[in-house]
Amino acid sequence: QGQLVESGGGLVQAGGSLRLSCAVSRSTNRFKYWGWFRQAPGNQREMVAHVDKVGTTNYADSVKGRFTISRDDARNTVYLQLNSLEPEDTAVYYCNSPRGLTADQGVWFSWGQGTQVTVST
Repeated sequence: QGQLVESGGGLVQAGGSLRLSCAVSRSTNRFKYWGWFRQAPGNQREMVAHVDKVGTTNYADSVKGRFTISRDDARNTVYLQLNSLEPEDTAVYYCNSPRGLTADQGVWFSWGQGTQVTVST
């Protein structure tokens, strides 16, 4: 099984931006979907964005219009651009490849260490 290494998180003021990266040790092109997930303390992990092989994207309502997911299969890397950040976006962010678009279908990889995003007021 491959590895996922997330990076790019940090501490930012509300309204700021970050760009997260996910380096994948296998060919991302072999997987139809790639997604970004986040988990805040006391909450379940949730998928906030996903992208398919042809670039079709979908976002959770809470991040729509502020976050942008993209994939670069030539570099085996998945990105998440976070704009207009809000304190409610504070969480550990993870990438993974969903087996499908419902939560019960699971993901293809073991979870990486994630990257912490903290948004201050």
